[in-house]
Amino acid sequence: MRIFLPSTFPALAAVLAEGELGGAPLTGFAAAAPGGAAADDEELEYLALSAAADASLRLLAADPAAPRRRAVVAADVPDTALAPAGPAEDGGAVPVEVRGTVPLKRIAAVHVDEEAAAGDVAAAASGADPGAADDRELLWYATQELRYLLA
Repeated sequence: MRIFLPSTFPALAAVLAEGELGGAPLTGFAAAAPGGAAADDEELEYLALSAAADASLRLLAADPAAPRRRAVVAADVPDTALAPAGPAEDGGAVPVEVRGTVPLKRIAAVHVDEEAAAGDVAAAASGADPGAADDRELLWYATQELRYLLA
């Protein structure tokens, strides 16, 4: 199942150094249609990505030294490695907890804010303007590009 895990730049650096995403419990978001209704997979994944981006803001608020850019890890994890972590959020993002770590080979991509979004992200993470980053789209990076992104 494709899940979206909130992250930060320091945590992404740890993924590269350790070869896995750790830090149990890992809580992310999966795409699921409310009530089992049929829905567009792409739309549901976008909702899960957005929920993880919001959760990334909370991680940034807890780590003032981290660059003010949201980060979300998209990973393909076996269903057996997941447990429900709460009710579905608005639109269908379902909180899930990962049992164990996520190896780098299971990470499909990373989504991050462009550098120009840092001011808006800082305002949102601090609570000064919670909606400041809402109109910012995250950029897509392949895992092979992580070392260049973090350099």
